[in-house]
Amino acid sequence: MSWDRPFAQPVPLPAGAPARTLRDAADYVRNLPQSERDRQEWRLAVQMLIDAAEDRGPMLFARMGIVRALEASVESPPSPENRDHPLAKLNGDRDADLSNTRSRA
Repeated sequence: MSWDRPFAQPVPLPAGAPARTLRDAADYVRNLPQSERDRQEWRLAVQMLIDAAEDRGPMLFARMGIVRALEASVESPPSPENRDHPLAKLNGDRDADLSNTRSRA
């Protein structure tokens, strides 16, 4: 089991440094209030982290689980004007990836 496996791309977190490894993501989840950790999105994300740490699941799924849980935790989506919001970076990366894909086609 290796909790030190790095994500291909760090996961931006709402506060502090991004999660670069499974351990970083697990530490973030551990510090959430119990009521938040009990939500379905976080339970699924934790299971994906465990699966990746035990080499039973892909790192991509672990990253996707954390990102999905973070997005579900936000009460309202980030506005285009709020470029400092951690999740605005996620959307910007996705949009840039889509633009690059379209320009190559």
